[in-house]
Amino acid sequence: RPGDGIVRVGRSTKGRRGKIVSTVTGLAIEADELATLLADLKRRCGSGGALKDGVIEIQGEHRDTLIEELDKRGFQVKRVG
Repeated sequence: RPGDGIVRVGRSTKGRRGKIVSTVTGLAIEADELATLLADLKRRCGSGGALKDGVIEIQGEHRDTLIEELDKRGFQVKRVG
């Protein structure tokens, strides 16, 4: 799975007292590009977020928006979970 070029968009509630975060994994881009992408995605979703170990986390249920935005940027995107 790692390195197969597919960006996976999912959601998680683990360790967050039941709160949902949308996750983006599998992005094979440089750290500075990742930070820029995170800022753009947070702005697009109107929500907070973080970058943890190469995984983008956006607070709330934003999978559809994230898939649409990443697809527009030319990534091969897959919805998981």
